[in-house]
Amino acid sequence: MADPFTDPFADLIEPFSRRGVDLGLDRLQAALAELGHPERQFAAVQVAGTNGKGSIATLVHSSLLAAGINAGLYTSPHLVSWCERIRVGNSPISEAALRHQLLALQGLGQRHQLTPFELVTAAAFCAFAEAGCPLVVLEVGLGGRLDATTCHPDRGVVGFGSIGLDHSEFLGPTAAAIAAEKAGVLQPGCTALSAAQSPEVAAVLQERAAACGAELRWVEPLDLGPWVLGIPGAIQASNGAVALGMLHALTERGWAISASAIRTGFAQARWPGRLQQLPWRGHDLLLDGAHNPPAAEVLRLELDRRSANQGTAQAGRHWVLGMLANKAGPEILEILLAPGDRAWIVPVPGHASWSTEALQAACPTWSQALQSAPDLEAGLSEATTAIQATAAGQAAPPVLVAGSLYLIGHLLATVARE
Repeated sequence: MADPFTDPFADLIEPFSRRGVDLGLDRLQAALAELGHPERQFAAVQVAGTNGKGSIATLVHSSLLAAGINAGLYTSPHLVSWCERIRVGNSPISEAALRHQLLALQGLGQRHQLTPFELVTAAAFCAFAEAGCPLVVLEVGLGGRLDATTCHPDRGVVGFGSIGLDHSEFLGPTAAAIAAEKAGVLQPGCTALSAAQSPEVAAVLQERAAACGAELRWVEPLDLGPWVLGIPGAIQASNGAVALGMLHALTERGWAISASAIRTGFAQARWPGRLQQLPWRGHDLLLDGAHNPPAAEVLRLELDRRSANQGTAQAGRHWVLGMLANKAGPEILEILLAPGDRAWIVPVPGHASWSTEALQAACPTWSQALQSAPDLEAGLSEATTAIQATAAGQAAPPVLVAGSLYLIGHLLATVARE
């Protein structure tokens, strides 16, 4: 198989990386106009939020497929391959097909000075149009108001995942400011769905929906007892409720989506890198990106819930953590760790990362619990050896790997390569 650490699209995407993150709609809108507006050839729904939007988008897409609708799905970021971001029907776009799209867009992308995300979004819109997808689920990349996915002109149904502090350098320093950017996806006449938000976020969503003439519906978490969801975790009660509300709004707009198709779709949905169990060299791992404080809160609550249900101790967990330097590493650490826990701090390959020394200085309470490992493999080896030593002949609990989706992607690529 191809080496998963080699990016087969580097020659086509890297030349656009010098722009970095540069939010705005004008560049991509001009490029799409030159292409003849492929985005106008399919209907779309959109999912925004800080956390949970990928799960919501996946649940909706899986249900559309179960209903016999050849829907597309656009998500980000990817874990191992750019192809993960674009699904036509049930399958990710092939490397050959994505390369074909990106090659065709090189000149246009340079003329309009597209960012990498804008370039790949244009490729996705072209792929969906060429495949004849009648409906596409679009996950917002960053923010909402100025995100490339918002270039689709008619997003009649919108879902909001949980909104909290992340990407503050681009979206604003407060939850309310971030919510305002995410609420920018709302359009006159659209139907928006959200589970409970913090009071400041809820107020912004309500105000922005009223101002633009959108209908905002608040949904209660699903009772997970009668539901089978292919994506694990108690948080899916809220994500599933938003997805269900979006599907009901689509049926109101004439899409044929039965209750049985929704149940089938929810059960068949898969979203890797989130509470994902993975064997690694004879040991069990539990992977979760948990790349910002709200996501870390969800992970910690889920782990504590599982421990309570199993009647086991909540402390003494073994972690391998890698966190990007531009993320709230100390806050994430404070949320995740409990007394008795141990954590091996590793660099995220290819990215500036929090070091053990910097985290010890920022979180002196946890100084003795933190150990340094030169890379992910070494951290896993040390953590699995330590957890086996404490298992005392019993089945060892999994080592927890978290802190960055890039770290999770690197691990998945490593396993695929072995």
